[in-house]
Amino acid sequence: MSDQVRIVEVGPRDGLQNEKIPVSVEARVAFIENLVGAGLHTVEVGSFVSPKAIPQMTNSDQVLRAVDHHPDCEFHVLVPNEKGYEAAKAAGAKVIAVFASASEGFSKANINCTVAESIERFTPVVQHARADGIKVRGYVSCVLGCPYDGEVKPAAVAAVAKKLWDLGCYEVSLGDTIGVGTPVKARQLLRAVVADVPIKNLGMHFHDTYGQALANLYAGLEEGARVIDSAAGGLGGCPYAPGATGNVATEDVVYMLEGMGISTGVDMNKLVVATNDIARVLGKPPVSRVASAINAGRR
Repeated sequence: MSDQVRIVEVGPRDGLQNEKIPVSVEARVAFIENLVGAGLHTVEVGSFVSPKAIPQMTNSDQVLRAVDHHPDCEFHVLVPNEKGYEAAKAAGAKVIAVFASASEGFSKANINCTVAESIERFTPVVQHARADGIKVRGYVSCVLGCPYDGEVKPAAVAAVAKKLWDLGCYEVSLGDTIGVGTPVKARQLLRAVVADVPIKNLGMHFHDTYGQALANLYAGLEEGARVIDSAAGGLGGCPYAPGATGNVATEDVVYMLEGMGISTGVDMNKLVVATNDIARVLGKPPVSRVASAINAGRR
């Protein structure tokens, strides 16, 4: 495992969207700038959803415009529909993300439609984006379990991932939204999905509710996956997944990878500064074990 891994930092979007109070545009921009300064060059910076649905992501257009001066960075924004796409395009988005669930229960709770209806809803978004030269990343939620339907079969995940891939998504991120997966199940999942989507085009997006995220990522690395979604400080959760805790912490991922001899290009000290700064804004300590250990050592 001596080759590189690409980290997709999702803290500024997936991490902050579940916070009880909105974070200002200025604080979100500062967070992103700190992450870029730490060496994270692929960052999810916002979403073009209704402010009523996710008020924490209000003014994502301002955030995107404020950070879009880094030529070597790739900034992603989530879009749910054509209206969101047009707003993202107007703000200068170069990469958008669309999402579908692998479970019917979560799809209905999250966006009030079936899985098939959700795909129909964003199909024109993907088509417009590709015609406009904008890259599209696909997310699949609840790949290892659902808060409403319970167990999710790998075949159901593979079917949704295939549809995203066939539509033209350049990468498909597999999300363990409620963090219930274990290494064996993560391995089985990847083996099911690679029948339809190449392993190099699959991302692993694992939450750490039961403390299994790093172990699941390691299992995925053994299968050949080389894209990892993570959030600085372990930020995250999902407004529509009760009890789910945050994403796997970027610090913990970097520590594991570098310890395995896998280059990340991330400066750990600068990353912890970014985490500490946003933690102060949120008024709570980071969940990351590594950040906590480094902070304790500094004290």
